[in-house]
Amino acid sequence: MRIVIAIGGNAIIGEQERGTWAEQRANAHVVARELVALGRDGHELVLTHGNGPQVGALHAQHSGCAAEVPPLPLDVLVAMTQGQVGYLLQTAIEDVDPRVRTATVLTRVTVEPDDPSFSVPTKPIGRFFGDERAARVAAGSGLTVAPDAGRGWRTVVASPQPCEIVEFEHVKLLVERGVLVIAAGGGGIPVVRSNGRLTGAEAVIDKDRASAVLARAVAAELLVMLTVVERVALDFGTRWQRDMARLTVSDARQLLESGEFPPGSMGPKVESAIRFVADGGRAAIVTCPERLRDAVAGTAGTWIVPDADGPSATAWATAATVAA
Repeated sequence: MRIVIAIGGNAIIGEQERGTWAEQRANAHVVARELVALGRDGHELVLTHGNGPQVGALHAQHSGCAAEVPPLPLDVLVAMTQGQVGYLLQTAIEDVDPRVRTATVLTRVTVEPDDPSFSVPTKPIGRFFGDERAARVAAGSGLTVAPDAGRGWRTVVASPQPCEIVEFEHVKLLVERGVLVIAAGGGGIPVVRSNGRLTGAEAVIDKDRASAVLARAVAAELLVMLTVVERVALDFGTRWQRDMARLTVSDARQLLESGEFPPGSMGPKVESAIRFVADGGRAAIVTCPERLRDAVAGTAGTWIVPDADGPSATAWATAATVAA
């Protein structure tokens, strides 16, 4: 089975970590072990990854050294993080099993030049700050800051909707040759078409949305999005919280529209899952890196499925059915 797996940037650099290379390698190894196991099960894998912490760190470095070194635009920083995280993941995977063939594909993703997000930036990048003033100093001139899901203040940038994966044919060809491919890193390098040419755009595309587009382009059956929790929850953080084993597309869409899934956390994952399944994908899964193989096997994570494969079910209801 061909599977696109989206790894969150925060899965590589945790919220409380400084982001040292040793920390990133240790976190990457957790994912790598699960990926190698899936490959041994016979699955064809395409990886994507976020880059919020990484591109934010690069931007801070460039802003802090602007007097000595000319800063680079965001699309170039995204390209740099594709190489950085791709190298990290390739190294971790080959540490686990040197026989696995891997390749990182520098990937461009087209966006519309008039996308509303260019005037209303929403994508958080970089580290968290306890107060707005410190975040503004770190962001530098030209960028804005905003609170991120109650965890602190971060720099926010434009995050337009992805339209087309420019290099999808390259990715598909490599997968068909048995290569584990890392593509569309950081949501892809954002580009716009102008007079028949591609031009970089100052933005960071959401990696889950780009992953849904890539998954359909390479004819994947499953889209898996990794995060810090094992399952999608309803009424998260309250005494009524319910972890979901399965959500139908219709139920997921209704919950998303009602505000159940915030834009800064689970919202883009549920939105991307709906898009992928509604466009013909078999299912989308949300889970944590440690349960990746179990989730693909159907014993962990939250599956977002076509209505015909419903109904929606909580994790404990599913477990009770299996026990019976």
